[in-house]
Amino acid sequence: MSMSRAAHPADVMKRTKVRYVILLLIFAITTFNYADRATLSVTGAAMRAEFGFDAIRMGYIFSAFSWAYVLSQVPAGWLLDRFGARRVYAASIFLWSLFTLLQSAIGLLGSAAAAVTALFVLRFMMGAAEAPAFPANAKVIASWFPTKERGTASAIFNSAQYFAAVVFTPLMAWLTHAFGWHHVYIVMGVAGLMLAIIWLSVMKNPADHPRVNRDELEYIEQGGGLVRGHQRERGSGSADQGSPVGWPVVKQLLTNRMLLGVYLAQYCINVLTYFFLTWFPIYLVQARHMTILQAGLVASLPAICGFTGGVLGGVLSDSLIRRGHSLTVARKAPIVGGMLLSSCIIGCNYVNTDWIVVALMSLAFFGKGIGALGWAVVADTSPKEAIGLSGSIFNMFGNVAGIVTPIVIGYLVATTGSFNGALAFVGVNALITVFSYLVIVKKIERVQLR
Repeated sequence: MSMSRAAHPADVMKRTKVRYVILLLIFAITTFNYADRATLSVTGAAMRAEFGFDAIRMGYIFSAFSWAYVLSQVPAGWLLDRFGARRVYAASIFLWSLFTLLQSAIGLLGSAAAAVTALFVLRFMMGAAEAPAFPANAKVIASWFPTKERGTASAIFNSAQYFAAVVFTPLMAWLTHAFGWHHVYIVMGVAGLMLAIIWLSVMKNPADHPRVNRDELEYIEQGGGLVRGHQRERGSGSADQGSPVGWPVVKQLLTNRMLLGVYLAQYCINVLTYFFLTWFPIYLVQARHMTILQAGLVASLPAICGFTGGVLGGVLSDSLIRRGHSLTVARKAPIVGGMLLSSCIIGCNYVNTDWIVVALMSLAFFGKGIGALGWAVVADTSPKEAIGLSGSIFNMFGNVAGIVTPIVIGYLVATTGSFNGALAFVGVNALITVFSYLVIVKKIERVQLR
C-alpha cells in the first residue's frame, strides 16, 4: 500500500485500528507460547511419579528448553531481519507446536530412561523453535505502533505469560487429573498448529495490509512506527525483508553500556519468570502440600495479579510520556518500583499460613508485571536496521535465566530439602534488576549504528 494512493472518503472520516487486531493476535500467540513452556511444570509431578526422576534431573529437563532457546537467539534474529516476522514466526509456531505434540508420545518408548531422554530432546527442540517469538513480537510492535503507544502494546503482549497461567494452568491441571498428562501435550500441540495458519492469513506489514487506511498508516508512521520494517524492499509484499546484519553490529550492541544494563536486568527479571514457569506448581504441591488441582487453581491467582500489573505498567509508562516526562523516566520508574515490590517473595520463607504465602506471591508477581517493560525498552532502543537481532540478543541474555534458575533451584531443593533458599535466590535477583536500571543504564535512547 502506497502512502501516495488516493484515500477513500471513509478513510478520511475514520482511522482504522488494525494495529489492535495485530496486537490481539500476538497476545494470543504469546499466551500459547508460555502455556507450552509451562506444560512440564503442570505435568511434572505426574511424570516424575511415572518415570521416577529426582529433583536434580527434573531441573535439567526444565532447563533443556532454555539451552536451545538461548543458543538460537542470534540466528533467530538474523532470520527475522533477513526474511521478516511473517514467515519466520509462522515456521516458529508450527515447529514448537509439533514438538509439544510429540511429547505426548514419550511413554511409548518402553523404558523410563528412553522416555526421559526423549523428553529432554523434545524440550530442547521446542526451545530452538520458540527462539524467534519474542524478537518477532518486538519487531511487529515497532512496525505497527507509534512510540507513545508502544509501552502499552509491549506490556500487553508480555502480560500474556500471566494470562497463560490464568487460563491454561487450571486447564492443564484438570486434563492431567481427568485424562492423564499425555492429553495436555495433545491439546496444546494441535491448537498451536492451527494458530500458525491463522498467523499467516492475518499478518502483514502496515504498509502492505489491505485493511489499513491512509489515516492509520500516517498516524503510525508519523508517531515513529516503522511501517515497512525499515528494511530495503525487494518487491511487492516483501517490505519486511532486507540485507542481513553481521557480527560488527553484534559487537556494537554488546559494547553499549545502556544495552548491557538492560540485558542484565532482563536476566534477573526472568529468574522470577522461570521460577513461576518451572518450580512454582511443584513448590505448592511439595512444600505447601496441595493437590495438583489445588496447585493449578492457586497458581492462577499470582498470574492474575501479574497480568494486571503488566498492563498497568505499560499504561503508566505511556502516560508518563504523554505528560511530558522523558522516555528514560517513563520506562525506569515502573521497572524500579515494580521490582522492589517483587522482592517481597522472600517473605514467603517466614510465614506458614497458605493464604499469606499466596498473597505474597501475588504481590510479587504484580510487581514483576509492572516492571516487565524490557520489550518496550528494546523497541525504543534497537537500531532501526537490526530490530530483530537486537531483540534476540536481549532475549538471549534474559533467557539464560531459564537455564540457571531451574538447575539452581533443583540443587537447592535437593540439598536442603526446602524451598527457602530458592525463594531468597529469586528475591535477590529482583533487587539486582533495580541496581542495573538505576546504576548501569543511563539515558534510554535509540542506538545509532556506526
